[in-house]
Amino acid sequence: MGTEKTKRVGIMGGTFDPIHNGHLILAECAYEQFHLDKVMFLPNGNPPHKQEGSVGASGKDRQEMVRLAILNNPHFELDTEELLRRGRSYTKDTLRRLCEAHSDTEYYFIIGGDSLMSFDHWRGPGEICRYCILLAAVRDQMNQSQMQDRMDFLRRTYGARIEELHTPDLDISSSRLRQMRHAGESIRYYLPDTVYDYIRKTGLYQNNSKG
Repeated sequence: MGTEKTKRVGIMGGTFDPIHNGHLILAECAYEQFHLDKVMFLPNGNPPHKQEGSVGASGKDRQEMVRLAILNNPHFELDTEELLRRGRSYTKDTLRRLCEAHSDTEYYFIIGGDSLMSFDHWRGPGEICRYCILLAAVRDQMNQSQMQDRMDFLRRTYGARIEELHTPDLDISSSRLRQMRHAGESIRYYLPDTVYDYIRKTGLYQNNSKG
């Protein structure tokens, strides 16, 4: 007989380079809509889908920015397991570790529309689906029919348990914020004040910027 699942935990993975308000709103929406006990933020250490050199800040800086961003939210938590792992970081390995260590917990893995479309190219998609429920962030500008077709495909192919996560339309991306910072444009109000101040203090992404 399996262990009863008594806890519900969301997982937000990503490079968080930098973490911004879009990430936080996505996590808060998941917390509210699915009555989660908490949401864990897992910064990637060496993600396989990122090109070499595409991550702008160090793991230490990205960890600190996440810590600062979630500091005042009691149901957000930082997990550094992937940052500390040697070699490539694969979602399936992290989920397996979590499920083995916490058999009483149901995990909800939060993914965006782009990740949903490329999910079958991830390492071990069927294994991922066994370990968690996928929360697919649905935004108004996405093709709803295409999204539904994709979710149905993953259900048929991998037995995926997928739920729609409804979020506001916020066009913010970490890569865009890095570009803005590099160009000397202001990135204030796109991210928490604590993260903004950290970027300014450390000179991340561009030194001597007015941004």
